Amino acid sequence: MDPFRHDQHGVVACRCPAAQRPAGFSLIELLITMALIIVLYVLYFSRSAQHRQNQLKAQCAQNLQHIHVALQTYTLENRDAFPVVKAAKTSEPPLSLLVPKYTSVTAPFICPGPGGGALPEAKPFADRRISYAYYMGQTAKSEADQPLVTDAQVNTQSKTQGAPLFSRDGEKPGNNHHRFGGNVMFCDGRIEESKAKAAFALVVTGKVVLLNSRP
Repeated sequence: MDPFRHDQHGVVACRCPAAQRPAGFSLIELLITMALIIVLYVLYFSRSAQHRQNQLKAQCAQNLQHIHVALQTYTLENRDAFPVVKAAKTSEPPLSLLVPKYTSVTAPFICPGPGGGALPEAKPFADRRISYAYYMGQTAKSEADQPLVTDAQVNTQSKTQGAPLFSRDGEKPGNNHHRFGGNVMFCDGRIEESKAKAAFALVVTGKVVLLNSRP
């Protein structure tokens, strides 16, 4: 058969079938797809991704709720006082008093934001490192709007509204949730989220001392 055909104007056209494109992905397409998957993973699931940290802050809030139950139980046997260790420099010694009598579960004392080494179950952790700051000196009779436990802070000073509270650049200190703020639990167990700059005043009053976790 003649592989060429002529139209009415004498133009020659080839009857040959068009070249068939190989089925499946080419190497370049495969590499581009893999690169896009990696970029999406970083955007949504890396520690520096806001979407991921929002999820982890929700888990962090559950940790704080567990700690609050243990703290409330402690006050029932200690004249309404929350744990106190005289001359404590960090939050670990006083909060360690909750274990194992008032809670045997230590996982909630490690924020999921930065991760970190797990604590031994049912064992005090005074000499180890946890993730949370503690306002030592509060009692069950403190005002409901007084802070009790928070994500690690940038310093141990009182905070006015708008003052630095958590890390602004994702670096230590106060970077449990990178640069995306953190959680604050009040004496009544209520938990509120704040950005890096304090969304509300957190004042250290009277005999209360703000203790950060070990660096």
